[in-house]
Amino acid sequence: MFRFRFRASLAALGLFAAATCTPVVAQEFPAGKTITLVVGFSAGGGTDTAARIIAKKLSENLGQSVVVDNKPGAGGNIAHGHVAKAAPDGTTLLLGSIGPLTIAPHLMSLPYDPQKDLAPLTMGVNFPNILVVHADVKARNLADYVALAKANPGSLEYASSGVGSASHMAGELLNQRAGIETVHVPYKGGSQALLDVVSGRVAGYYSTPSSAVPHIKTGKVVPIAATGLERSPVLPDVPTIAESGFPGFEATNWYAFVAPGTTPEPILERWNAELVKVLNSPDVRDELIKHGLTPMPGTRKELKDYIARESDTWAQVIKERKITLN
Repeated sequence: MFRFRFRASLAALGLFAAATCTPVVAQEFPAGKTITLVVGFSAGGGTDTAARIIAKKLSENLGQSVVVDNKPGAGGNIAHGHVAKAAPDGTTLLLGSIGPLTIAPHLMSLPYDPQKDLAPLTMGVNFPNILVVHADVKARNLADYVALAKANPGSLEYASSGVGSASHMAGELLNQRAGIETVHVPYKGGSQALLDVVSGRVAGYYSTPSSAVPHIKTGKVVPIAATGLERSPVLPDVPTIAESGFPGFEATNWYAFVAPGTTPEPILERWNAELVKVLNSPDVRDELIKHGLTPMPGTRKELKDYIARESDTWAQVIKERKITLN
């Protein structure tokens, strides 16, 4: 009789714990509050475009406001540092990018550790950059571009959205693989970098597909090659660098969702579920792909492992190319 009562009591306690734990977990998620989605670059660029498409659907699904907050500067590092120190209550998320998450730590001393102070949620989008040149540059394909660079070492310039950005590293990787020395010209953002190529102030730029298309259509810039292993769905006629004489060349750009590093596990899991749901929505996928951005939803662990691999890859390129901030 005692054993029966004891087991019954345990069962009752178990039911009570289950009943009381569920509301606590639910209350941890910031339901009813405004969600801030931080972006490390100014409005109009690829990161901002992706963020606004996703934020709109996220707001509809959650029934609460999701506001995109642009915090440009330092190649995106200002925004990443801001979120690393934000309150870990689930109200602040970041659409992070390859530069601050995997490249900047090998170039500078940061006031935060991307792999410790930012918690992975899910990969957002992945896409190749497109090497474009001003129409007056005597190159119409990668072979022309490389030949021009070899014939005029140190005179062919390429713009980037900042030191340590994806556009910068793509150029350094091509320099390494092709044995050329094109000159890096850093800007504070991709928009101004591309505009200076359009105007002819700089020869080339590794642009996001969505930003490049309008200028390609006007004939002011010429697409040379894509930096991914596969062609961009937006520019399917533009060959990759890999298929243009440099097998295995890959320098994709990507944006991933992260939160403050000490955010509680239940909140991180909930955000993963909500973001994956949005990224798998047909209307969101179609809109992102239209801008040359391929949705890549996944698990938190998959993103954590991917960031670690990318960090190792770019650490090696930075060391071999002797890249510094000066």
